[in-house]
This record gives sequence, structure tokens and C-alpha cells, in this order.
Amino acid sequence: MKKSGGIGTERESSLHRALKFRYAGAEGATEIASAGYVCDGLTSDGELIEVQTGSFGPLKDKAAVLAARNKVRIVHPIIINKQIDLYDEKGALLHSRKSPRHGNLWDLFKALLYAPELPKLKNLTIELSPVDIIEKRVADGSGSWRRKGVRIADKAPLAFYPPILLSRPADYLRFVPFGKKVEFTVRDLADQAKISRAVGGKTLYVLLKLDLVKRTGKKGNAWVYQKK
Repeated sequence: MKKSGGIGTERESSLHRALKFRYAGAEGATEIASAGYVCDGLTSDGELIEVQTGSFGPLKDKAAVLAARNKVRIVHPIIINKQIDLYDEKGALLHSRKSPRHGNLWDLFKALLYAPELPKLKNLTIELSPVDIIEKRVADGSGSWRRKGVRIADKAPLAFYPPILLSRPADYLRFVPFGKKVEFTVRDLADQAKISRAVGGKTLYVLLKLDLVKRTGKKGNAWVYQKK
């Protein structure tokens, strides 16, 4: 069993497994014990690999302990396009469709919301791995009521895109499309980046915790931000 935020291999998706082997490399190893935890991988040059498909919140303690001893790379898949295949309980394919939802790099801030200061850790790198996936769903009645009993059985990669490496807090300034002296609000960021205001708010919350932006006042009820 993995301690504090790990994922057991018995519940591991095909996407998680593919990323684990992809980043550990042919000369590396997987499911490695370190400092009381089990990590997804270890590269041939000694870097620990942790694949995190969801929130980074459960990784806060684990990452701090590991990064105090080793270089650590957290690999976070960003699902760009999704194909949904629905099967019946006997395994017959009912239909296949493309999801109308498309991910982007800003999805990172949803994952960082509950661990916003994680990028400050020395020896820690976060790598975004944009992917297209197939999501296998099974209509067997055991899924959530939101999906009317349809459960998600697996997620498997279809295509990988060039990764984005974030190795220090300053690298996150790529998500602030304004000059240093320009003041802006969550709405301004959302409009400029073509993201929702909810995602814009999460982004600025994380960047504030990383000491990359500051609040300079208010415009009505909205906080005004500026690069530090």
C-alpha cells in the first residue's frame, strides 16, 4: 500500500500506468519505496516520479518528505481531448463518442488549489503531460447517480503532446499575460486567457500563494492584482 496519497496498483488506470513507465524510463524502475512511501517510479539518474491525475492536496506531506531527500518530479496529465466508449455489463460496445469538453494547461490550478505552495519545494518539478484519452464506461448500475449508474472503468492514453516543465515558482509567470506594471482583476485574466472566471480565481489564488502576484486594492467588489 502507498502511504499518504498513494494509489494502489490494483486501482491504477491505464493512463496512470502508461505515464509511470514512460517517465521512469527503460532503465528506471517502478513502485519504489522511499522514506516510508511508495513512489510510482525512479529514473536511472535517481529522480523519483509521482504521477498525480487528480488534486495535489493528498501529496503535500509526501512530496515535502521526498523532496528533502531526492529530486522529485510530479507528472500531471492534462486531458486535451476525450473519447468516451460505453459498454454494457457483458462487455459489448454500445456506442463511442467524443466529449465536447476539452482540457487546457489552466486545469493545473484546479489540481494545485489545495496545495498551492507545493511548487516552492526545492528539488521538486511539476511536469504537465497533455494527452488525448479513451475513457471506458460500463453501464452496470454500479456508477454514480449523476451518470445514472454508469461507472468509469478505465482511462487509457490515445496520444501524447509535448510536455510543459515547471521547475521553479517563476515558471508559473507564464500564466500571467500582463506586464509587470499592469493591474488586472480575475475577470481581466479570464477574458485575456479565454478561461472561466472560476478557473481565473483559482489561478490567482495559487499565484498569490507563490508570491508571484500581489493585491493592490479593489475595483468595486473585485480584487485588483499586479505582478510582483
